[in-house]
Formats: sequence, C-alpha cells, structure tokens
Amino acid sequence: MTSRLSAQGLTLAYDQRIVADNLGIAIPDGAFTVIVGPNACGKSTLLRALARLLRPKQGAVHLDGALISSYSTKEVARRLGLLAQTATAPSGISVADLIARGRHPHQRLLRQWSREDERVVDEAMDRTGVTDLADRLVDELSGGQRQRVWLATVLAQATPILLLDEPTTFLDIAHQVEVLDLCAKLPADGQTLVAVLHDLNQASRYADHLVAMRGGRIIAQGVPSEIVTSELVEDVFGLACRVITDPESGTPLVIPRYTGAVKTTTTPS
Repeated sequence: MTSRLSAQGLTLAYDQRIVADNLGIAIPDGAFTVIVGPNACGKSTLLRALARLLRPKQGAVHLDGALISSYSTKEVARRLGLLAQTATAPSGISVADLIARGRHPHQRLLRQWSREDERVVDEAMDRTGVTDLADRLVDELSGGQRQRVWLATVLAQATPILLLDEPTTFLDIAHQVEVLDLCAKLPADGQTLVAVLHDLNQASRYADHLVAMRGGRIIAQGVPSEIVTSELVEDVFGLACRVITDPESGTPLVIPRYTGAVKTTTTPS
C-alpha cells in the first residue's frame, strides 16, 4: 500500500489537554478512508492534524515524503483540500464567487483566472448540484445547500487529497447519499479521500478503508467487511448489536439490539 499522507506517533492537544495519543496512520492512496467513533474521541482533531491546522505535541505528519510543516501554506493547499466542520463564508458573497476561491492556490502573479479555472469551477458546481444556485448569496441558502456549496469549493481546489470533516452535516438522507455516492466515485479519478462520518452504516457501505477511534486512540483499521463486528461496535460505541450483511451493498450493516418494551396493537372498540 502506498501512502502520500501519513502520521506517526502523534500526540495531539489543545493547550495542555491531551486529546489523542500515539496515533499512527497511513492513508491509502486512491481510496476512500472514513474515520468513525463516538463523540469527542479525536476524529476531527486527527483530521485537523493531517491538514496542518493543528501542530502535534509529539510525532509528525508526512505529505509526499516530506514533513507537512516543511511546505508553504500555498503548496499544502495545492496538494490537500479540507472541508472543515465550521466553514464560514464572507458576508454578501455569491455561490459562484465562493466556489471560485477554491482556485486561489493555483493562481500566481503571472497566471490569473483562466479557462481551465472556469472549467473546473463549472464541473464542481455540476457535480454537487449547485449550478442553479450560482447567483444566489451564500447567506440566503439553507444549511444543506450551503454544505453542498462548500463541497463544490473544495472540489474546485482540484487537489489529489481531500479531507472532509462531516461532509453530510445538515443534509437530508437523499442528499447524504448523493454526496457519499460522489465521494465514492472520486478515487476512480485518482483522488484520495479521508472523511469523518457519524453514521457507521454509511461508513461501512462507502469506505474502502475504515478507521475506528475511541478515547483518542485508533482501535481498529482496515476493510469494513473485515473489522466491523458486533464486538468492535460494542467496544468502540458501547452499543449491543448484531452485524448482518446489507442486502443492497453486501457491506456490514449494524442492527442495534432492541431493549424497549414490546409494542402491542389494540383494536379500537
């Protein structure tokens, strides 16, 4: 397995509070990696470290064979795109203008806006279904629409590696499936994806490589069909369950054990 993005011996902290300790991970090239785990287990913190938004207290992140800290900010942005959980747009900016900002890492003093930039932006809007919103202000959009616009902005950055922190936030179930279907197709074009997801069944269905975290540590990683078991789910999430085969996708499907009262049906008199 080759890996353009990896980390070794990471200890991650906010001020003096240790969030994750001794993390080691190698992101498979040309694959869709999904990180799962309970709330506050360190998923988004790990993603921030991989994106160079958080400096490790110990350990190192490597990108394309060099320390990620050795690159300029603009060079990192040409190699790696990030959809953050708390992305905010400037007030009064249109959808088209925001997505066009995804091309900034590719702009130089002697190379400003080009037909290639136009093509990439149009394609990103088309793939995320926001073309009809191009002239709208981002401030006017619903949460789901705004999330798809941010995804288009990251796609317009056209980097070989994409990091997505909860990309299905604010989306209804139909749009969640659309976004994840899109993400699953990107590795076929040579891109590498890493996403944080909350839904274990969605993660199991779409991921080529699954990383399960708990308490700031990686508990298991590998192909979902090989690591998702009822024992793992109970260990990581504290959830008693059965794991069966999804009849649609053939991937693991987690069914929580039913512990509620038995419902009865009464006939109206």
